[in-house]
Amino acid sequence: MSIATSYFDDVIEKLTRVRNTQNEAIRQAAEICADTIAGDGLVFTFGTGHGGFAALEMFPRTGGVTGFRPIVESSIALMHHVLGDQGTAQYRFLHTREGYGNAILRSHQIKEGDALILFSHSGINAVILDMAVEFKERGLKVIAVTSVPHSSQVESRHSSGHRLYEIADVVIDTGIPLEDASQFIDGLEFPVGPTSTSIAVAVGHAINAATSAALVARGETPMIMVNTNSNRTQFAHQQNDRNYAELWRRLRSREFSAPEVK
Repeated sequence: MSIATSYFDDVIEKLTRVRNTQNEAIRQAAEICADTIAGDGLVFTFGTGHGGFAALEMFPRTGGVTGFRPIVESSIALMHHVLGDQGTAQYRFLHTREGYGNAILRSHQIKEGDALILFSHSGINAVILDMAVEFKERGLKVIAVTSVPHSSQVESRHSSGHRLYEIADVVIDTGIPLEDASQFIDGLEFPVGPTSTSIAVAVGHAINAATSAALVARGETPMIMVNTNSNRTQFAHQQNDRNYAELWRRLRSREFSAPEVK
């Protein structure tokens, strides 16, 4: 068997496990998201490093519903620079510093009725936990897409002492083991073929789709992004522009509060 086949088999096995064990958690997450979107709020999504990929996939994305709002902090999301501006040294420093997550939330004008999805394989770093704690203190819902097997084996890097799965209202367990990479090659010390990103992105899309279904079940009509690379490009652009206008309406309706000065 080739290493590629072995890798694909492993991803399929992990997706099958999520399908068989996390359906109820995904349903609960979708109900929270539907409550937020139907209530004129926003479902913010966030992750650091590779967790940010899943957060970005939530909107705007073909088949996605308007109402999800990714938060992207370039300094802790873009890892490809490695050296120089926004390099690995800055990433390692920033995502472990408490207070940074709170500053990010202040800039996004969080309001009553919003919800938050945090994508974090380990669920232990300060920025992620800052956000989870603040949302909980405001009485807002937090959804975690995280690996309980990984997180339960490592210590929190936050003063709360908690890991993400211990704080969130709904936990969707990706089940990814501590190593993340899943393929071992004879003669090579370290495993290859990471799986956490593939599973997290799939879970995000499942939440998105289930949210649309929950809205329809309530008699609501979710505003869906349409693929523009098709034979109805003009229609798709018009539809998507309506979606963007709806997002802007939700953002514009927020009362601006300047970030606090210390």
